[in-house]
Amino acid sequence: MVSVPVQAIRTRRLDLLPLRVEHAEEMATALSDPALHTFIGGTPDTPQGLRARCQRMVADSPDPDIAWRNWVIRLRDAACLTGTVQATIDCSGHDPLAEVAWVVGTPWQGRGIATEAAQGLLTWLDTQGVRTVLAHIHPDHLASAAIATACGLTPTEDRQDGEVRWRLTIR
Repeated sequence: MVSVPVQAIRTRRLDLLPLRVEHAEEMATALSDPALHTFIGGTPDTPQGLRARCQRMVADSPDPDIAWRNWVIRLRDAACLTGTVQATIDCSGHDPLAEVAWVVGTPWQGRGIATEAAQGLLTWLDTQGVRTVLAHIHPDHLASAAIATACGLTPTEDRQDGEVRWRLTIR
């Protein structure tokens, strides 16, 4: 079983709080804009649908070599939840690797929140011994590509389900 404790992460303006089922209602509102699904598909979750999804994520991966780690992004000054960051950590190989993702609600975009949250997540992953970080980004999603670039990830030639695989090797 993977032992990667989830803990709060603090950055300059943000608190990344471990996901709890109780976050579902506020997060459903924060992520309710259908435009957030332009590149990932689907539609916004209802509060009930997001609650069920949160229950699955909090329960962790059924694979003993995989850890699902999810945080909500709290903007301290506004005292509200603005989005999420997540890491799927694979400890089956010699060095742990993590696939990361981020989403910030439309009202808070363009303020550097996703970049700051992703950078905080990468710093935390480093403390957990993760040496390889991957992200999958739609080739037309320029904002997400800018976040990945700001975090030190670079695009590779690899594609998965139409998305570009980005990579960062930590030390």
